[in-house]
Amino acid sequence: MRAAIVGATGYGGAELIRLLQAHPHVKITSVISTSNAGAPIADGFPHLNQIMVDLLDELNVELIAGKADLVFLATPAGVSADLSPKLLAAGLKVIDVSGDFRLKSGALYEMWYKHKPASDEDLAKAVYGLCEVFGEEVKGVDFVSNPGCYPTASLLGLIPALKAGWIDPATIIIDAKSGVSGAGRGVGLGVHYSEVNENFSTYKVNRHQHIPEIEQALGRIAGAPVVTTFTTHLVPMTRGIMATMYATVNGAHTEEDFIALYRDFYQGRRFVRVRDKGKLPATKEVFGSNYCDIGFAVDARTGRVTIVSVIDNVVKGAAGQAIQNLNLMMGWEESTGLLFSPVYP
Repeated sequence: MRAAIVGATGYGGAELIRLLQAHPHVKITSVISTSNAGAPIADGFPHLNQIMVDLLDELNVELIAGKADLVFLATPAGVSADLSPKLLAAGLKVIDVSGDFRLKSGALYEMWYKHKPASDEDLAKAVYGLCEVFGEEVKGVDFVSNPGCYPTASLLGLIPALKAGWIDPATIIIDAKSGVSGAGRGVGLGVHYSEVNENFSTYKVNRHQHIPEIEQALGRIAGAPVVTTFTTHLVPMTRGIMATMYATVNGAHTEEDFIALYRDFYQGRRFVRVRDKGKLPATKEVFGSNYCDIGFAVDARTGRVTIVSVIDNVVKGAAGQAIQNLNLMMGWEESTGLLFSPVYP
């Protein structure tokens, strides 16, 4: 399959290049940048020198359609809403790694993302590709909306317990931390080395754009609206997300019960690893990989469970899950091109 990457000069686009080079069924035939068209991609990413020698293409739907069968959109918010329908109309398959099609309500998107939404008709066409939960819906479709990084870690950590009725949805609190690459490659004071180094800060408290995405998916599982408290923090590291989640337990379920429940729920899904009792995951243990590791601690004194979920935000939270969705779309083995160990140390 011939693949094009729009937004190839961002971190998500660069990671798609790295991962797709190892995919046996995909060839990258176009890398596209609106800001650097005509320049060698290695000018912006020297690590690709003599690995990828392509010149960056301009953003032209007709040109893309002549070169590719599938397009990954690793674009800023607001771009895909207009571009995806045009690419689909040109006969291309689309995997949108941006947030433009994750929310099914255009009004909700406009409120949280501050951009004009896609039409209701186009929003309805996009399948939400949280692979381990909604993967069956991805098979055979032409248009997938790739989940956000924070939602991926949070939802994989919460959904099995919520679906089983083991936690009270009204009590869910998500305390999430991300490495600096989650902010993208743009320059700003908030990601300046002197500001981030030896620092630990909260940001977008009660107004992060991933809140409605998380609540939309949880509500779908619960069969009723779910409202959460979701707080994000910036950690002075490059990659990784840790979502530490708290909820009141319904019943007398132990850590062993949670472990058994989650292992049964994710049985056969290669990229979710449920830890043994007393072992909680760390971000370095999934660094550079498509794995999501989950661990538990049940507190009988408070009646709450603590669920810890870790991912690499650029892989499982973006490019890796996008390729996982491609595999499901095409009927290929889900793990194709993604079976590599985390980078350690």
